[in-house]
Amino acid sequence: MNTDIDATSDEARTLKALTALAQAQRLRIFKALVVAGQDGLTPGVLAEQLASTPSGLSFHLKELAHSGLIDSEQRGRNLIYRANFARMNGVLAYLTEHCCQGAACEVSITANACTTC
Repeated sequence: MNTDIDATSDEARTLKALTALAQAQRLRIFKALVVAGQDGLTPGVLAEQLASTPSGLSFHLKELAHSGLIDSEQRGRNLIYRANFARMNGVLAYLTEHCCQGAACEVSITANACTTC
């Protein structure tokens, strides 16, 4: 397996995710979906929580889905949107991959941060 290609594709996927989150409304949507967990939220509930117009919300949901940060599922007549936690964790792993110069990190629960760095 070519690690240069893997590193480049990991970088591209991470950039796509960070670009999607680099807009206030999309960041709010993503955070709301993270809080909702596996139950997810319908666009109607999201629009109400975030005081957003349906058309604006639809645009942002499409961008987040394109980045891989959220998934949707048809449930009856409703779409349910959920945060893609595996993708989110992949972005975080990419960003912290060389934390502590490649050594295992020791995370303090109280500080919620690496105590080794």
